[in-house]
Amino acid sequence: MDSLEGMRQLKQQGIIVDLIVTDPPYEITNTTPGGKSEFSKSIEGAFKELQEEHLTQGITKEYLDCMVSLQSKINIYIWCNGSQIPFYLDYFVKERKCKFDILLWNKTNAIPTFYNKYLTDKEYVLYFRKGGYCKPNSYEDAKTIYFSPINAKDKKKYGHPTIKPLDFIKRMIRNSSKENEIVLDPFSGSGTTALACKELNRRFIAFEIVEKYYKISLLRLQENDQ
Repeated sequence: MDSLEGMRQLKQQGIIVDLIVTDPPYEITNTTPGGKSEFSKSIEGAFKELQEEHLTQGITKEYLDCMVSLQSKINIYIWCNGSQIPFYLDYFVKERKCKFDILLWNKTNAIPTFYNKYLTDKEYVLYFRKGGYCKPNSYEDAKTIYFSPINAKDKKKYGHPTIKPLDFIKRMIRNSSKENEIVLDPFSGSGTTALACKELNRRFIAFEIVEKYYKISLLRLQENDQ
């Protein structure tokens, strides 16, 4: 279901979540490579897929209001691209007076550059907290840059074009929640956050509006039981 309606229902039920880890749609205004080379043409399909799955439109302030309303202390990790950083900083830091950190996923096998631009070799995770729990238990977990290749195997297996590294998600959950606490992911995709919670003994609530990804999430969780 749409997480906006889902979060409103949680609010009506008086449910409080301890941590939010989520990967909302990025705001991408130009989804065409722009070049005329064979390489540029070859990746047009990937950009088209993002558009078709509604992964290029960003989110509205209304969703953020709902997320914050479900927490007694703001404790939120949000994946985003560079163009969205000002929007999130204005909301959480300027309006909500949160502290923040910027985490990076450095993709060690990023696709080659094209059309006069830098490599797309990083993605951002903004961490906002206001009284929220953050206690890394190791030097490795305390690092703000996560190095790994794009996981083409999981992307192919689970069919989600923007699947994120499970180990990086687990690091965030370890650092900012305790066992049996509730983690919310309003944009669950293929269920990576839910799976991480299950492996780390956290309870979770996850919403996904695209039915095929919802079903993929259930299959991933079932595989984990075997």
